[in-house]
Amino acid sequence: MGDMGFVGTRGRVVAAGAVALLLAGCGGGGGDGDGKAAALDKGQVASVLPDAKAVPGWRNHMKPEAQKPVPDYPPTVCVARTKEQRDTACTPVTSWGVSAFVRKADATTLNFWTLAYKDEKAADAAYDVLIKWYGGDRVGRNAEKVEIGSPGAEREANRAAVGTMAGPATIAQIRVGTTVLGISTGTTGKVAVPDKEVKAFAAMFAERAQQAQNGEKPSAALPSS
Repeated sequence: MGDMGFVGTRGRVVAAGAVALLLAGCGGGGGDGDGKAAALDKGQVASVLPDAKAVPGWRNHMKPEAQKPVPDYPPTVCVARTKEQRDTACTPVTSWGVSAFVRKADATTLNFWTLAYKDEKAADAAYDVLIKWYGGDRVGRNAEKVEIGSPGAEREANRAAVGTMAGPATIAQIRVGTTVLGISTGTTGKVAVPDKEVKAFAAMFAERAQQAQNGEKPSAALPSS
């Protein structure tokens, strides 16, 4: 799914394990809940990313971490086809971050990423560019829509039967105010993460982004099983 990776905060360090995990959910191939739309700083972006308490039952592989973009090295989760599109979606990013999880013997993965912008207009423009990369059949051939309700102002989710881990994979993208959120899942097995779980991830993540933009400490979490 392109050159997705993770640039560490200590210079241009690429964490190979993190790259593999983020790729795992990807294939080969305001509005509702928006409310206030405040710009988020690096610390707030980190707080939006789900931690182990927010997704019980999953083992935290990458703790929530945010950083500011390095000049000439746009966020690795910000992928676009052309320079013009990168200038729209990636150059304006003010902070970004990721967190990632795994569970079960089939190495099911769950990844979250957040891209923050100075205002809602910039986030809206970025969403339109990024969905051209993350949407449709980007998750894998013959991808189908996943119903995730109506989190945020804009949203889309798709699942393919075969992703980069050889099993079912999903990618969801959501815009909440000044942020664009991404969620991916993947597995080496044959059982997809159910639609209802993807929907729950999306609702929880969008709520955390909204809480941060409301000036609150994000607390939204999935219920314990």
